[in-house]
Amino acid sequence: MKFVDEAQITVTAGNGGNGCISFRREKFIPLGGPDGGDGGDGGSVWLQADENLNTLVDFRHQRHYRAQRGQNGMGRQMFGKAGEDVVIRVPVGTEVINVGTEEIIGDLTRHGERLLVAQGGVGGKGNVHFKSSVNRAPRKAGPGTEGEEREIRLELKLLADVGLLGFPNAGKSTFIRAVSAATPKVADYPFTTLYPNLGVVSVEMDRSFVIADIPGLIEGAADGAGLGAQFLRHVQRTRLLLHLVDIAPFDEGVDPAEQVRAIEAELRKHDPAMLEKPRWLVFNKADLLPESEREPRARAVVEALGWTAPWFVVSAIGREGTWPIVLKVQQFFDDQKAAALEAAEDAAARAEMARGG
Repeated sequence: MKFVDEAQITVTAGNGGNGCISFRREKFIPLGGPDGGDGGDGGSVWLQADENLNTLVDFRHQRHYRAQRGQNGMGRQMFGKAGEDVVIRVPVGTEVINVGTEEIIGDLTRHGERLLVAQGGVGGKGNVHFKSSVNRAPRKAGPGTEGEEREIRLELKLLADVGLLGFPNAGKSTFIRAVSAATPKVADYPFTTLYPNLGVVSVEMDRSFVIADIPGLIEGAADGAGLGAQFLRHVQRTRLLLHLVDIAPFDEGVDPAEQVRAIEAELRKHDPAMLEKPRWLVFNKADLLPESEREPRARAVVEALGWTAPWFVVSAIGREGTWPIVLKVQQFFDDQKAAALEAAEDAAARAEMARGG
């Protein structure tokens, strides 16, 4: 299935039903008074996150969603039936944006989470509500209000723990094959990855994380060059970035340090906050170098960059050095979880002390 990570749709809520003008007419009850019922409320439009969906491809076929109108009120103070809501299922990780204002309406990050995107109209009041001491037979009823209509843009941002960065042909797809059960396309030419791939990396029972491989970035990606531009959003949610670098490029004059700086520049253009994420260097394709040259060449790049974060030398195709990275990544997340738990316990203890004091 083609991966679709952006769609634009129109959502229209139902109008409220009109209130009814009616009077009680029964034998032996003259001047029975007003008994017009209220109109029903119009249906609303909701989005609901569903973990069984992976793309927004369905919205290429249907672009307009309309909820049901509320029923008009009736005599004998009978209220009109409310219109049925429309619930649209979207993948977990979908961000919703108002096209008219570019305002972010909401972000659906958990299975079953719902978001109201168009509020249904309110039913009008029947004439029974307009009775007063000076107007015993009101010939007036309220009209139902119109339901909201919005044009919204849906943007899917993958929910992965680890994101893979790098130039085309850096070996990202090979790396994700080496550490997970994902099977993205691998070939000896650039841009073999045309859409993001997700893989689950399992260390042991109850210890695993999700890794995302996105199409390779090139200089100018944030401005629309290459394929990776449209997928940069997918690494925004990740907690750790693995920056893959080809340690043995075929083209002469290619400087791995300059490639790292170029990717950093694209991240800065797209979202400066992405450079604040933990990022580790992974020097790939070590199998193309003699063993004695691998470490010195990688260290030279690290020194040229002034790199202080962790770095590794691996051969993804031979699965050499990949398992230590997996263990280190898992430990990183375990430490994060422990720190968050400790912070929550400290906050709870301080709150308890404050209540006791």
